[in-house]
Amino acid sequence: MISLAKQKPSPFQIILVWKYSRFARNQEESIVYKSLLRRQCKVEVRSVSEPVVDGPFGSLIERIIEWMDEYYSIRLSGEVTRGMTEKALRGGYQSRPPLGYRIKTRGEPPVIVPEEAKTVQLIFEKFVYDRMGLFDLARYVNALGLKTSHGKAFERRSLEYILQNPTYVGQIRWNRTTGETNEIKDRSTWILAKGQHPAIIQQELFDAAQQRFSTESASKGARPSSVCRHWLSGLLKCPACGRTMVAKKTTDKKYKRTYYYFTCYGYLKGKCLAQNSVSSKKIEPVVLQAVHEATFCAHLRFIRSAKKSETDAKEYDLLQGQLAACSETERRIKTAYQAGIDTLAEYKENKERLAKERRRLKERLIACSPAAFETAAPAKPFEQKPIAGIYDLLLSNTCTAQEKNAALKTILEKIVYQKETDNLMLYFRHS
Repeated sequence: MISLAKQKPSPFQIILVWKYSRFARNQEESIVYKSLLRRQCKVEVRSVSEPVVDGPFGSLIERIIEWMDEYYSIRLSGEVTRGMTEKALRGGYQSRPPLGYRIKTRGEPPVIVPEEAKTVQLIFEKFVYDRMGLFDLARYVNALGLKTSHGKAFERRSLEYILQNPTYVGQIRWNRTTGETNEIKDRSTWILAKGQHPAIIQQELFDAAQQRFSTESASKGARPSSVCRHWLSGLLKCPACGRTMVAKKTTDKKYKRTYYYFTCYGYLKGKCLAQNSVSSKKIEPVVLQAVHEATFCAHLRFIRSAKKSETDAKEYDLLQGQLAACSETERRIKTAYQAGIDTLAEYKENKERLAKERRRLKERLIACSPAAFETAAPAKPFEQKPIAGIYDLLLSNTCTAQEKNAALKTILEKIVYQKETDNLMLYFRHS
């Protein structure tokens, strides 16, 4: 409105409001914008229910009204905050429910949406039991055609929000972010209370997810093996804070060769005080030696397990639900065509798209069906080789850093380097 008023010539000469509080409840803003409109645009602001006389006395009354409006706004804000805090402490839900819940009756606690709840359970179980990383997990659920509560594809931050949300264990979390900036507040100011809504996730599973977050504090911007810089990327962890040590390329001017330098991500951002940086020239041979020594240990063998997990059964149920929903979609497409909403070309296009989605879902169902599992071959050692196979791959000159990184992650959980004691610890995965 103010932008329109500043046009030359102004399309109007007066702004009518029911009360001055409808124009602004902050006295400073009210004075600034009224002055701008009056002096630059020759536009007056008038209140229908609060008329004031012209002259100094009228201006004084107007300022008093503005001050009262601001005072009322401040008091109202305090009362609303106090009321919302009290409701949160009593377990009342007062925000948009996350994926898996919906508000059925206004004023009542949210209820579970069964299909969405299966998605939430799948995310937690894949993250905790299958130790799936957030990037891989996002690709996995997106490949299943699952969507967020906003109907969008999953990404790292949406998965983090779900995995760290206590709503899923029947709790209320309030006052976590600042309304204006959405900035996360200090944890000590949060309100956590037992909610009145049902839980989707068991407390033990939720605690396990939080434990993984705390022990595997990954830096923002972490990447999967397919885009890593070095074959040790994502594996080296800081012993002080647990964050990933990121690789930065540098050049040795004396010998004119390029190598990498690993530094704690938290240290680069000022969040970690420990200086545990190490060069690839120093750590590469030590890791290779440790992997080589592990090949002679009979207890260290990587095995690809063919055991059917509960998460596979949940994936199968989700796919069946999506396949059943295709029939309803087909009915709506046909109705839209018969009603003349869609043209014949649009109808054919929608039918083709639906047929393609059906084929994709059926292929996924066949791959993870219980029958397919029952006829699967028994579990065998990974490529019939011990860890020596990974060691040979790391020495290969034909394999890329991405391929070496992916192979190494199949046998190693993480690598922790203690610079002060010059000690390197390799945490092997085991079956």
